[in-house]
Amino acid sequence: MNYFILAILWIAYCTLHSALITPRVTKYIKRQLGESYRFYRLFYNAFAVITLGPVVFYTYSIRQIPFFTWDGYLLPVRLLMIAAGLFLFYVGSKQYDMSTFMGLRQIMESENHILINSTGKLNSNGILGVVRHPFYAAIFPLIWATNLDYTFLIVNCILSIYVIIGTILEEQKLIAEFGDEYRRYKKKVSMLFPWKWIRSKIKSVKER
Repeated sequence: MNYFILAILWIAYCTLHSALITPRVTKYIKRQLGESYRFYRLFYNAFAVITLGPVVFYTYSIRQIPFFTWDGYLLPVRLLMIAAGLFLFYVGSKQYDMSTFMGLRQIMESENHILINSTGKLNSNGILGVVRHPFYAAIFPLIWATNLDYTFLIVNCILSIYVIIGTILEEQKLIAEFGDEYRRYKKKVSMLFPWKWIRSKIKSVKER
């Protein structure tokens, strides 16, 4: 029963979190709020953090003894996964505008961009030339680097599916905004794992 409640809580959280940024919902809210819509991103982030608290608390309250731990020879793998996740967040933050990400720039400048940078224009510099969504990509190694009991196995599976679905939905908004420019970008750069970047590097080595 505990695991059922756990799954329902996380699925409900992820569904609500995604629904609040769908084009249909944001367009409706923008019509209702008018000029005050510039506060929406900040409200959305605050709401996401506040509602996450009870879900996380319940998750840890039912945690059991792990059936899988990253010990012994697996410990370096775990550390490498954590380092990879943190690295992706770090290099991603270099390309994104964090004041836009938090919703502060929207309040100061009354502008709202789909892309979380200061210009709202498509950017393929740095890590964005390797993967299209470094923040989303960073989530995978970080959550799966945890020691696993059935509680965290369920949570990690739900979060992994949520990230993939959320990324796909966000890409639909980006295609609607940037059209063929974004389609060309998709052909050159992988979504979450840098397959295309690795393949291009291997190809360049072979051609030398």
